[in-house]
Amino acid sequence: MQNSSTPTSEIIVNICNENVSRRARVREHVNPLAKKYSVAIAPPIWTEIYADCSKPLSLDIGCARGRYILQMSQLRQDWNFLGLEIREPLVDRCNEVRDELCLTNLHYLFCNANVSLSGLLTKNSLHEVTVQFPDPWFKRRQQKRRTVQPELVATLADLLVPNAPIFLQSDILEVAEDMRQHFEANENFVNLAGVGNFADDAIFPEHTPTERENSVISQGLPIYRAYLKRK
Repeated sequence: MQNSSTPTSEIIVNICNENVSRRARVREHVNPLAKKYSVAIAPPIWTEIYADCSKPLSLDIGCARGRYILQMSQLRQDWNFLGLEIREPLVDRCNEVRDELCLTNLHYLFCNANVSLSGLLTKNSLHEVTVQFPDPWFKRRQQKRRTVQPELVATLADLLVPNAPIFLQSDILEVAEDMRQHFEANENFVNLAGVGNFADDAIFPEHTPTERENSVISQGLPIYRAYLKRK
């Protein structure tokens, strides 16, 4: 993850902004426990997705409009990037933009990560995971809808290579604590800031900010980050 003010990055953002008017209207929040999202999708043929499957793979869970990995796929062309998103119109538009840019190291999938992830990838196939600003689901009865659940963490433990980094971010303290605690509760992960701590700027790597991140920063509000590694 790295900052960039290069012309390439600016071009990508401009392309994304130009496509806002063409995107379909989608619901801000989708209930992942609804029946239509309860069936796992079949994995694609990865050799038909990426030009070079030998590159390390970075996974962004809940990628929304996909701009973060759209930029990262240009900045880190020696990596492959995969975004999972539960709102299908967003995925369709993301892949259209990817094709317009002729990117062969980037792909987006419509699925419920908690249902489909375990069958999408093989053991030791993931080299990095990001979960950034997921839906908060504040009400107690709805918290089982949150993206990071113990089962998802266990699945990631199987898929990640040793020492792979995990980057978590939220501007909601309760959500950030919940994500961090789920990873800390799994013996396969270590919090590099220490158990119970968030990562400060000295620990959390420089990175390309997401749309939400830029908005929160512009308002002078805090962002809670956790930086962990697979043991």
